Amino acid sequence: MAMPELPEVETISKQLAPLVEGRRLQRMEILDPRWSHPLAPRELADALVGRRIERLGRRGKYLLWSFEHDVHLAQHLRMTGGVLWRPSAKHGEADPPFTRVRLELGPAPRRSRAAESANAGSNGAVRLAIVDARRFGTGQLLLGRGALDAFLAARLGLEPLDERFTAEHLFELARGRTAPVKAFLLDQRRVAGVGNIYADEALFRARIHPRRPAGRLDRRQFAALRDGVIEALRAGIDARGATIDDFRDIDGASGAFQNQFLVHRREGEPCPRCGSTISKMVVGGRASYVCETCQPPPRKRRRR
Repeated sequence: MAMPELPEVETISKQLAPLVEGRRLQRMEILDPRWSHPLAPRELADALVGRRIERLGRRGKYLLWSFEHDVHLAQHLRMTGGVLWRPSAKHGEADPPFTRVRLELGPAPRRSRAAESANAGSNGAVRLAIVDARRFGTGQLLLGRGALDAFLAARLGLEPLDERFTAEHLFELARGRTAPVKAFLLDQRRVAGVGNIYADEALFRARIHPRRPAGRLDRRQFAALRDGVIEALRAGIDARGATIDDFRDIDGASGAFQNQFLVHRREGEPCPRCGSTISKMVVGGRASYVCETCQPPPRKRRRR
């Protein structure tokens, strides 16, 4: 099961932002109390309904809804979450499968050409559905910018697409760490937004074995890793994400990055670089795909 990672959440954010920004949330029905926990569904809905959406963005794997009067919603899609635009054009029509939250938004402001082009209905109102087959996704209410910043700072490291994400930053972050470099990349408190797919693809590009201890890489290797992470993420964004099991964009369309995988999910196939057979192994509890010719495994240290 593949969790939506930075490119998948960025795809949703980029599609949805111009369509919802400036609209007012008119109705919110939370059908699954686990989505809003620890708040009761009515508490969360009462805090947001009637407010205008000022901005929709992304941080790591979170969708960030910023409402007027400094009220924020941090939405995490987890394993199988998604947001569908205009799930029903007719009143009373059935919800999409696995709908956990229904949202109704008021007419778009006149300045929003993107929203007007959506042709969502005679009165300009639209509907959204937050769907999630496995019901792990969440919505966290945060009152004030300080609360939002503290929430994110406790959970997320630097964004890989941030200009401060340098080889030296990674080198200092990994200093003294004996955990495998793949586990290092998957730790959201250190690198925000990278998950299993993009870690495999980045490590292959950098020619680094996923089991190599993060603290034993040199600056040259961290430079290659930094470039590999950015290249893999940008390719994923350009392809509108990867769909292996559940990911869909707001129109229900699949991503295309799975058609460009270099190693991920390609066990037993030839390496696109050297022709050796790609193998599968478990690193840090996650299925990992590697070409051990291009990505030499670390040498075992002799015990004294």
